Amino acid sequence: MAGKKGLGRGLQALIPEYRTEEPQGVETINIAYIHPNQYQPRKQFDEDSLKELSESIKQHGVIQPIIVRKVDSGYQIVAGERRWRAAKIAGLSEIPAIVKDFDDLQVMEIALIENLQ
Repeated sequence: MAGKKGLGRGLQALIPEYRTEEPQGVETINIAYIHPNQYQPRKQFDEDSLKELSESIKQHGVIQPIIVRKVDSGYQIVAGERRWRAAKIAGLSEIPAIVKDFDDLQVMEIALIENLQ
């Protein structure tokens, strides 16, 4: 019968293999090289919320990469500081990140937009 390629060959024939590599443009960066955003409008981070997020990260990993920019001392967070903090709590040594080139004004704007949404 045409069109029924996976039937009769087990579940693996019907479900594509899960790929674990990072999406294109995403780098894995050592958490120790990442620094908080000095323009972060959020000054307090709820500890209970961070613990919940860290438990999720322990189970599922960091699903959404953070966004960083390269600075002299490593990388500065542009978006995703809660994920970064929770990943540290979860004991991760590395985190997926997208590295972009932003100036200070763009970093301020993105940080503000991310925290308003």
